[in-house]
Amino acid sequence: MTMTGTPTEAPAGSPVRGRGRRLLLGSATDITAILLVIVIVFGALNPAAFLTSANLINVLINASLLIVMAAGATFVLIAGGVDLSVGSVLVFSGVIAGKVMVAMGPQGWAASIVGIAVSLLAGAVWGAINGIVITKMRVPPLIATLGSFGAAQGLAQIITDGNDLKDIPNELIDTLGVGRFLGLPWLVVVALLVALVAGCVLAFTRYGRRTYAIGSNVEAARRAGINVDRHLISVYAVAGLLSGLAGIMSYAEFGSTTLSGHSTDNLAVIAAVVIGGTSLFGGVGTMWGTLVGTMIPAVLANGLVIVGLNSFWRDFTVGVVLVVAVYLDQLRRRSRTKR
Repeated sequence: MTMTGTPTEAPAGSPVRGRGRRLLLGSATDITAILLVIVIVFGALNPAAFLTSANLINVLINASLLIVMAAGATFVLIAGGVDLSVGSVLVFSGVIAGKVMVAMGPQGWAASIVGIAVSLLAGAVWGAINGIVITKMRVPPLIATLGSFGAAQGLAQIITDGNDLKDIPNELIDTLGVGRFLGLPWLVVVALLVALVAGCVLAFTRYGRRTYAIGSNVEAARRAGINVDRHLISVYAVAGLLSGLAGIMSYAEFGSTTLSGHSTDNLAVIAAVVIGGTSLFGGVGTMWGTLVGTMIPAVLANGLVIVGLNSFWRDFTVGVVLVVAVYLDQLRRRSRTKR
């Protein structure tokens, strides 16, 4: 990446503007083909159960929370960071939102709207704190967000005395939790909208170009006039905000805060993003790849159960695919270095 002057002002017709479609879809062709093969195999083994609209929608519902969190994690990894706290921030945000909704007294749309706003704010603030610790205190992202993972989970347990909150406005459950829009569950609609908006921001905006620039070469980005610290703080805040959104989605879906139900979300999110082609070393990745990478474990889990196999095979398969994805990423990096 050539950094002569600020990358935020690309002239019309330049390569930066011309490769928007490639940035949006990226080189995720291989992983998309793998997903299609998995669908075809399970469809052939049991078409009557697997290839139904109800089952495919169920797969999307199961993947919806991870899609939302993975969208934020994609920005973080492309910028050269990592966030291990997403599952705990989800829980913490849901707890704070639940406490506020209960304190408002009579349940209704007012409490629901305030709860959604509070969950988003709690997640964004926590994510911004992650970014500040990483950029200003110079704590490595792995350590900072690992500590944040334990802190958010522990604080949620302290606030609730270890008991899940279950008082949630019926309006929120009836719409976001189990409601549908044009036949699709609201959970799926929200997840796909998040992926679409995040993908467009990443591919077509100044913010997205800055994210790629920082992940590709931090020092070059600074010399090009990018305020790297401020941008990284905002990237972690976005990841936290989307974890907060996933928190209120989880609350609405299950009718409680599920304190112990998201302990492995951080690994699942990172695995999905990396499997989708985003580099652990920064500077490379697309939202389409992340969406496909999130769907693979969901389809595997569903298909294995339908064909009568142990669902634990999903974890084995995802683990193997993750290692292969990282290995291939390293090979690509070595080949670019040699050139």
